[in-house]
Amino acid sequence: MRAINRHHGLAEEAYEAIFAQLMALRIAPGSRITVDNLARELNVSQTPIREALGRLEGEGLVIKTHLIGYSAAPQITRRRFDELYDLRLLLEPAAAQRAARTMDEGRLSVLKEVAGVMSRRQGGDERVRYSAFARQDSVFHDRILEYAGNELIRKTLANQHTHFHIFRLMFHSRVTEEALDEHEALLAAFAARDGRAAKRAMNDHIERSRDRLLPAFE
Repeated sequence: MRAINRHHGLAEEAYEAIFAQLMALRIAPGSRITVDNLARELNVSQTPIREALGRLEGEGLVIKTHLIGYSAAPQITRRRFDELYDLRLLLEPAAAQRAARTMDEGRLSVLKEVAGVMSRRQGGDERVRYSAFARQDSVFHDRILEYAGNELIRKTLANQHTHFHIFRLMFHSRVTEEALDEHEALLAAFAARDGRAAKRAMNDHIERSRDRLLPAFE
């Protein structure tokens, strides 16, 4: 990890640095996370590290065990993976269809901003790009659920931390590049206010995401 610069956003920068390592599997699932080591590597005190780890704990990526300390959450099982995708296929395509019917220019602009397609050709650290897209993907899907207007479905999926867990399965550029193509198809359907096309595009996106990640269990 690179040392981070000292300023008032230390906890936020610590969070981003640790999140990137978790997404890129540089911190392996199930491994111990030592506050002292992170503080030295990032050149900060323990306070922002603990704040960052507390936030990651709330997102299901870090586990804190009494008298032991922090560890990265274990990788999801194949059974849990299948259950998450079954749930998504039941809920998200229909939500995309409803969201398309409520679409306006303001909402479409928000979706374009968070879909990640506008920054897909930017260079830089691949680990940083991967972790940034993991978060963008989570926000993109959450906004679609918000526009669909069913808060129970939105909260149900948010509480599973689905996107963060599936992105930890495999660190590979294919995961982002193919997903971006699928996001573009969704945006086209939303721009056309075509509910049936949005439903098909979302179903296709989720099925392809599942198929991309299945090799992680082989």
